[in-house]
Amino acid sequence: MNGMLKIAAAAVAAALCAVVVRKQSPEIALVLGAGGCALIVLYCSGALAAAVELADKLAETGGLSVQVVEPVLKTAGIAIAARLASGFCKDAQEEGLGAAVELAGTALALAAALPLMTAVLDVLAQLL
Repeated sequence: MNGMLKIAAAAVAAALCAVVVRKQSPEIALVLGAGGCALIVLYCSGALAAAVELADKLAETGGLSVQVVEPVLKTAGIAIAARLASGFCKDAQEEGLGAAVELAGTALALAAALPLMTAVLDVLAQLL
């Protein structure tokens, strides 16, 4: 909760700075937005690392193979990166580029999930 309040405050501060500067210098406003985004991602990197560590521990405890856990983590990473890049492109008034990033993120997330789908099919085949 406390971390989210810090993130919200940083985002609002960066957005307000960008709005104030945007009329005089749109390029600097874009850099302010990107800088705020980078700071928030860096702040969250510890939480993301902890989530990956927990997923690995759960997989080890549950006897899951890397084939099952890795695609889930890759898909989540792809989704996060695509969302950030798309938002940044749209903020830069490049809606088409943002939509292309979203499409690429979807395609790459599906490709990353293929090993998981294959593992599920193998388990189903063994059950039948």
